[in-house]
Amino acid sequence: MKKVFILAVAAVAFAACGGNKSANNVEDSDSLKSFEQEQIEASIKMHFDSIAAEFSKMEQPSFLKENNGGVTLTKEEKQVKPDYLLSPNVSEEATTLAEKYRVLSALNVDKRIASLYEMPVEDYDKAITKLAADIDDPSFKAIEDTGSIFETSSKLYDAMEKNARINYFWQIASAALVEQLYVVSQNKDKFLSTFTDEAAANVTFRIILILDATNRLSQYDPDIRPVAEAIAPLEHLNATSVDELKTQFDEMKDEILAARKALIK
Repeated sequence: MKKVFILAVAAVAFAACGGNKSANNVEDSDSLKSFEQEQIEASIKMHFDSIAAEFSKMEQPSFLKENNGGVTLTKEEKQVKPDYLLSPNVSEEATTLAEKYRVLSALNVDKRIASLYEMPVEDYDKAITKLAADIDDPSFKAIEDTGSIFETSSKLYDAMEKNARINYFWQIASAALVEQLYVVSQNKDKFLSTFTDEAAANVTFRIILILDATNRLSQYDPDIRPVAEAIAPLEHLNATSVDELKTQFDEMKDEILAARKALIK
């Protein structure tokens, strides 16, 4: 599992969010859900888990190495710092609760990358802590000090479902998906170096299923509609080989960037 650097979709590390948060008075929307809505949500979670499982089978890229039980970058890789990460200041532009969940998710992705490149992360920590306090979701307590990113995803999902916040899990997952796709689009040859044709086909097929299910879920949850609209163009990312996937990333750079901007305002 530690071989996975990015695209462990929806497995967002919220350890920096902090604890001691009280629950808001959130209406138990689960009691109002239809059977179909519950089935759609279950299918989205299954597809995200399937993508994570696919990545767990891949070889570790050459620019990554395991050290003291963790993942680090090679000395050569650290020399060129990424210039495509979100500024922590984007947190100030998030106004609605859904936007704050999405920005929190994306900033956690970028903070992880910045940390691996030994870039300053203090501003990320401040922005993440502030967003977490504004959101005030007791579900975050369930994933503090979690060692496995896959375990984190499962624990977060279960906690948000228990606390009637599961509708915001899809905001988190979608933002993480788009942010990580954007990162890959900036470094496709590097990050796709360990992909097989089968992996490329399986991962993109699951992404298509997630897009379709998210669109259907938007009929029940108005907050998901902007997300469904933002990620809809990504349906063209549907490869059957690694070479085709690289070509599609080239052709879809504008669409991926547009989706990122739409989700992280």
